[in-house]
Amino acid sequence: MLLSEFLFALNQVNAFRFQLPNGDFVPTHFHITEVGMVHKHFIDCGGTERKESVVNFQLWSSNDVAHRLQPSKVIDIIRLSQQKIGITDEAIEVEYQGETIGKYGLGFDGTNFQLLSKATDCLAKDNCGIPESNDTSVKPAAAESCCDPAAGCC
Repeated sequence: MLLSEFLFALNQVNAFRFQLPNGDFVPTHFHITEVGMVHKHFIDCGGTERKESVVNFQLWSSNDVAHRLQPSKVIDIIRLSQQKIGITDEAIEVEYQGETIGKYGLGFDGTNFQLLSKATDCLAKDNCGIPESNDTSVKPAAAESCCDPAAGCC
């Protein structure tokens, strides 16, 4: 979900909740403790230089169980972030504390915001001899692995 889509959805709701991939909800007394831009500049295993940027939200809950963050307040925080640090209309990544800090994509079902699971991926499959597949449960054989010394990409 892009920042502009999030802002549009916020204007459609009176109160909002974040739902985790397992169906549980972030406690209603959550805070958004950070709004920012995260820039990543890297080289993939095939040697291609890449840059990515996301708008980042950090959700946090404490023992102030009466706290409720209103959509209008979040809009104000985002507008201030746009003015002060220049956040742009990028995809949103949400950080939320589970056993460790989890990073999630963001969706909206018309009522609740959905924290969407993210997964790692090889960005240089063509250089690594890994066939394109939408099935992430299929693992390549060791000889076809990007990290196989004979693969030529690592």
